[in-house]
Amino acid sequence: MCQSKYCKDILKKFEMEACKATTTPMSTNCYLGADEAGPEVNQTMYMGLICSLLYLTTSRPNIMFTVCLCARFQSCPKESHLKVAKRILKYLKGTISMGLWHPSLSPIHLVGFSDSDFAGCKLDRKSTSGTCHLLGSSLISWHSKKQACVALSIAEAEYIAAGSCCAQILWFKQQLEDFGLKISKIPLLCDNTSAINLTKNQVQHSRTKHIEIRHHFIRDHITNGDCEIKFVSIERQFADIFTEPLSKDMFYYLRNELGILDMHALF
Repeated sequence: MCQSKYCKDILKKFEMEACKATTTPMSTNCYLGADEAGPEVNQTMYMGLICSLLYLTTSRPNIMFTVCLCARFQSCPKESHLKVAKRILKYLKGTISMGLWHPSLSPIHLVGFSDSDFAGCKLDRKSTSGTCHLLGSSLISWHSKKQACVALSIAEAEYIAAGSCCAQILWFKQQLEDFGLKISKIPLLCDNTSAINLTKNQVQHSRTKHIEIRHHFIRDHITNGDCEIKFVSIERQFADIFTEPLSKDMFYYLRNELGILDMHALF
């Protein structure tokens, strides 16, 4: 699934055809805040750029985090926000022929990945949840969203993200059952042992009693055998690409593992 023509149209629309290509959509040392003192830019143009990039995420999940981050400032965009958004275009300039690869012989094996940063938003100190789901080796779902409440610990942020991942797993489980495929104990991979222990321990602890009730539904589904939460190392945490900007080497590794490949190299 490749949108190379759409990429070219975006670059032409926003006059970035002659721009210099970059290796990643966002630098690791980039800080994006409200920038109240910064110069304003055309809001209509900025919103149009974000909308165009959001549509492109259907075949380019690797730009999802940066696009969603820039989308938070559509009400009052500044020059610093536009600069980050244009870096995404520069990244697209060098990867026009890339797309999402779904191999035809992929096995029917569903697995979910959940991850979170901690207090990544510098404005309200809320964390960002990132999840993705693979059916065999095919990426079929991805998610990057700021959490609705402020987490008091990394474990809580990871626990909330795992709940979001579990909800999506239950939906996929129902869809597969409609096709006559019954799967139980679907793996949900998390890189935080404290969050994993929270899903298995039914006792209310003083450090976790403040967590909203709706986030605890994951415990029932793990007990019922709908999904099975497991530990995964940080190096194999594919959802990491949806929670924070990454270095070039790590970004390329996760991009390839998720099946976002150069279509020209496949044929």
